[in-house]
Amino acid sequence: MIAHRGASFLAPENTIASAKLAWELGADAVESDIYLSKDNKIMVNHDANTNRTSGKNFIIKETNSDTLRELDVGSFKSEKYKGEKIPFLQEIINTVPNGKELVIEIKCGSEVLPYLKKVINSYKRNKKFVFISFDFQTISDTKKTFPKYSCYWLCSNHDLLKKNISRVSGAGLEGISLNYTIIDEKVASQIKELNLELFSWTIDNPDEGKR
Repeated sequence: MIAHRGASFLAPENTIASAKLAWELGADAVESDIYLSKDNKIMVNHDANTNRTSGKNFIIKETNSDTLRELDVGSFKSEKYKGEKIPFLQEIINTVPNGKELVIEIKCGSEVLPYLKKVINSYKRNKKFVFISFDFQTISDTKKTFPKYSCYWLCSNHDLLKKNISRVSGAGLEGISLNYTIIDEKVASQIKELNLELFSWTIDNPDEGKR
């Protein structure tokens, strides 16, 4: 069970609070989204801008981290979380208990990889990481950068899946993570025949999970 943006139903998404709550609730992993700021800091945020969670519209790649860190991204969820900041990736990593995994979704492109490598290498002995991305080139580059860690291509479009599925093994990826609405027996069987792993998001209905 992977906590999507942390325990984001209960706490503000992609914050230290949501990550810590996910671990308290027994999640096997936490998923966090990353972008690179203007001053090359890895920031944890789902959107390319900050408007939805902070009410102030800054584009992350065009903004320095010190400005981004001044924003309150907790109050939109509850007054209880007022003052929660956009985390640096390192801060989320530091919450991960032994034996648990952090799933890092790369929302920007391959330009983040040199900085991500520096961060990850400082933790590699005692932390578990998984990498995911919707952009096929980005996740392919990520696998080359982190050959020892599992990498998965994200897809929510059936036609795009059909176009790229044969490329996944060639890129050395461990598998595919699909929007559950495009998973049927044919898709699942094809992925199994290719000896790839299949993940999905965000299945909140138990009956749909069983399907």
